[in-house]
Amino acid sequence: MTARLYAAADGGNSKTDVVLGDSDGRVLARVTGPTISPHVLSFEGALAQLSALVARARREASLPSSIELSHLAVYTAGADLPIEVDRLNTEVSALALAATTTVDNDLFALLRAGSATPDAVGVVCGAGINAAGRRADGATSRFPALGQRSGDWGGGHHLAALALYHAVRSEDGRGPATALQPAVREHFDAPTVEAVAIALHLGDLPASRLDELCEVMFAVATAGDELATRVVRRQADEIESLVRVCAKRLDLLQSPYTIVLGGGVLTARHPVLHDALLPRLHALSPRATVNVLSSPPVAGAALLALDTLHGGPCPPALESAVRAAL
Repeated sequence: MTARLYAAADGGNSKTDVVLGDSDGRVLARVTGPTISPHVLSFEGALAQLSALVARARREASLPSSIELSHLAVYTAGADLPIEVDRLNTEVSALALAATTTVDNDLFALLRAGSATPDAVGVVCGAGINAAGRRADGATSRFPALGQRSGDWGGGHHLAALALYHAVRSEDGRGPATALQPAVREHFDAPTVEAVAIALHLGDLPASRLDELCEVMFAVATAGDELATRVVRRQADEIESLVRVCAKRLDLLQSPYTIVLGGGVLTARHPVLHDALLPRLHALSPRATVNVLSSPPVAGAALLALDTLHGGPCPPALESAVRAAL
């Protein structure tokens, strides 16, 4: 085998995708497993899970143990602070899974999946929310992404919790009337919203089911409910703010650059959010192009690994082949 081999991982808060491919653009294996985020696992647990997933990918590709990977690119949630990124780079390198390694936040895989241009800002709004930007000279912009303690607002978990919060307060009179009240009750086939809250507290309803209320929030907002619409518009405000701050830090606001929107909340293109957000972004940066992510983020991780193997952006034909395969 003359082509050099790589493994690339995209680790979210709930799952991890790992691709094994070669420098000629072939994808030889793809496996999915649990998260490798050190915020969810310990650092030791994250490293063990990463090793196991790379080993699975090697087995799926029927790769003999005597053949070394040239590069391992890992982009994961939980690599938010510089100290975390540095530690992960050191400890992943020490695993000796490949000749060279790169570890960084999963937003950089999203950015590469959404755009080949060097100037880009990406926002992920899925279970949580975060943003990052990059510039052609290598400068980056990022946030701590530690939840409310670092100023974060929104994401699917938060929107779901707000749906229940406002429904309970509507029901007991502490808050304004909202169609979220009957929608939440009916979603869980419960006699009252209070009964839903109690069932979640006691474990009669699994805590994970609360996340279902994110879609309820969007459905109620789409139907015209004033309070739900206000919450969704607040999410649009936050996404615009993240883009504005990243682009301003990188001096991109008035330049051509790409805005990549990823994560389940944004890729769903809910009209009440999507149609409110796009005009704001165009007004913020008239020369920017907005891309809603269509490739999986692991494609970005794989392309970043290929970029490393080729000493710069990989040839367009190879990029097309990887995107088609994934």
